[in-house]
Amino acid sequence: MKVVTMGVHILDVLVRPVEAIPEGQGATLVEDIRMTAAGTAGGTALTLAKLGALVRSAGAIGSDPTGDMLVQLLDTAGIDTRFLVRRTDTPTSASVLPIRPDGDRPSLHLLGANITYGPDDVPWDALAEADHLHLGGPELIGVDTAARILAYAKEHGVVTSVDLLAPGALGSFEQIEAALPYVDHMLPNEDQVLGFTGEADLVAGAHKLLAAGAGLVAVTRGGDGALLVTPDGTEKVPAFAVDVVDTTGCGDAFSAGFVRGIGLGRTPYDSAVLGCAAEALVAQGLGSDHGAFDLAAADAFAAAHEPRS
Repeated sequence: MKVVTMGVHILDVLVRPVEAIPEGQGATLVEDIRMTAAGTAGGTALTLAKLGALVRSAGAIGSDPTGDMLVQLLDTAGIDTRFLVRRTDTPTSASVLPIRPDGDRPSLHLLGANITYGPDDVPWDALAEADHLHLGGPELIGVDTAARILAYAKEHGVVTSVDLLAPGALGSFEQIEAALPYVDHMLPNEDQVLGFTGEADLVAGAHKLLAAGAGLVAVTRGGDGALLVTPDGTEKVPAFAVDVVDTTGCGDAFSAGFVRGIGLGRTPYDSAVLGCAAEALVAQGLGSDHGAFDLAAADAFAAAHEPRS
């Protein structure tokens, strides 16, 4: 399975555990500080590679040490980074994430080069050769650019999926509507469905996305698993019960598992189960790249572990 993960690439700096930021110039000791590749394209690429996909990443990063580190981390994970364009006038996107003891993760975020990605940067030939395009954060590059990229993919027989980056409170339907006719699988979280559609009910929000052209909506719901919504109805997919260390990258891991499952010819439900398994494996450690698992291990985990009640 050849996948292009296009869009948001971030270098995360994670600190754990952080119960409070010291006042003034105070200091506190922590157990771990790590740097990982992340983002709705970069983080998804990491787990897709673990699950056996051949992954090419495409997006915009800076020509700075942060970008160098991001490329190194992706290269080490076996991801083809030749289509990451390097900006000389804009820094690489980065986040500092103080991870709370319960796994929650407030974020200090630098938008950086992600928002500069445009049609002149797209590796059109590589996109046409792919089996699947996963576009992460279309709202950052503009809906017209996103629609053009997704339409091109569909014209060349490439299956498409989309995940959003912005929190629902910052979203609007106009930011994504024109791209939805070219989206086979929409993979937002619950907050994004409600925020971007303006609906108060999750299923109503998902149906608004379907009515605008999306083929299927798979909504991640944290500890409540996922909700699959199609014109024919809804299916709940439970999460797996694990001890959560850090929720960073869990949505990206779900996207990767779902995309890999679809590429293997699995049903949307079984693909979502693989997504929930990947999500649970990543949640048990620090950062988007946690876990030395592969497809067989993820499937074995799903078969052996009880879903969360």
